[in-house]
Amino acid sequence: MGILDKLKNKTQKAKGRGKEEAGRGSGDPYLEAEGRKDQVAGGAKQVGEQVKDAAKEARRTMDR
Repeated sequence: MGILDKLKNKTQKAKGRGKEEAGRGSGDPYLEAEGRKDQVAGGAKQVGEQVKDAAKEARRTMDR
């Protein structure tokens, strides 16, 4: 929906990738799992934003 929300989601995914790599590099499975969790959460939120955008576009199309 909002550009800031999309940016936050991408940032969360990137942060998750960093945590996962750091966990893998240091041998910390908990940090690695936390990184994967952040990536999934960011991706799910991003999908939610795309659904909102699609619904908004469908509403615009129907109003014409």
